[in-house]
Amino acid sequence: MTQPLALVLYERLLPGSQLVNRLQDLNYRVQAVAAPEKLVETAEQAKPLLVLADLEFAKMDVCAVISRLKQNPATKHLPVIAFGGDKSPELQAAAQAAGAALVTGEVAILTHLPQILDQALQLE
Repeated sequence: MTQPLALVLYERLLPGSQLVNRLQDLNYRVQAVAAPEKLVETAEQAKPLLVLADLEFAKMDVCAVISRLKQNPATKHLPVIAFGGDKSPELQAAAQAAGAALVTGEVAILTHLPQILDQALQLE
């Protein structure tokens, strides 16, 4: 059986690399995406099972990227788990409005990753 692919969009090294390692421990293949503007194109080509996106980018609106991903006919079916924005409920609400299946804090995603993955995959 092949391992499912997860795309992980992140800029901050600590939560991003920890998330990649946890996904690999759960037998996911992981493709990191460092440039938000490449996420939709990468998702079209790689055909992942799901996308995890860090909301905290210095110079990019990740919510707009999530919205483009959900508006694209080739990628709109992908569950998106947005994480971060722990100190910004507005940012988390914007991610949900953009189409994220689940929005969670940085600590929660690392602590409860298997349950979060299960929930996101059941929602879609």
